[in-house]
Amino acid sequence: MSPELNPRESFGVLQAPAHWQAVDLLSDLHLQAAEPLTFAAWRDWMARTDADAVLILGDLFEVWVGDDVLAHDPFAQACAQVLQQTAQRRHVSFMPGNRDFLVGDNFLHRCGVHRLQDPTVLVLGERRTVLSHGDALCLEDTEYQQFRREVRGPDWQQRFLDRPLHERLEVARQLRTESRKRQQSREVHADADTALSRQWLDSARSPTLIHGHTHRPADHTLGPGQTRQVLADWCLDHPPHRAQVLRLRRDRCERQDVIAP
Repeated sequence: MSPELNPRESFGVLQAPAHWQAVDLLSDLHLQAAEPLTFAAWRDWMARTDADAVLILGDLFEVWVGDDVLAHDPFAQACAQVLQQTAQRRHVSFMPGNRDFLVGDNFLHRCGVHRLQDPTVLVLGERRTVLSHGDALCLEDTEYQQFRREVRGPDWQQRFLDRPLHERLEVARQLRTESRKRQQSREVHADADTALSRQWLDSARSPTLIHGHTHRPADHTLGPGQTRQVLADWCLDHPPHRAQVLRLRRDRCERQDVIAP
């Protein structure tokens, strides 16, 4: 059962089987055909990791406009093959991000990948860890939060998915362009809200929150016994090069750099 939560939040729970000793956490790869080195590094990591599970906390893809893209896009097919092959050997879960929240159950089922609710409490042995993509925590970005509430609604998503594929791709292109302009116009981008982060940890009875989205990998102390750990984004096709996995064990966690193939 889920812990007792603030009425505004509902957490999923992932209870790790007894044999799990290591879990790899990654996010914000923004996979796209135009960045083959990043894709190759991810593909190779997925093939060689010895973790019991790989949990992808959002923005695996630069953009996802519907599962029907799989029938037309060789790059999406290559990504699906990586997921399928990995899921045959170990547990793989996916949590939607702000770029790929339209990844559907059809795609995940085809790949053998489990869906993670945002946020989710991972219970690994005696360790409870809150996992999130992180965009819901960035409360200062009020414009984005309003947009997020709209596009995460089932009515908006159904209307969007009913549009022809070429129209959806054009809308996605326009949204990315607008997003880049907003980011360039700000000296400081919104970060995860400390009060909400602590509230989540209190509700989940957890000492640690792990998320992505902000592209600012670091460990933050939120208060006595509470820590917020931020996952790295990935990019190996142009500087500054960066790619990292956070490996979570029952008694510790460590950051592992991923090297370009």
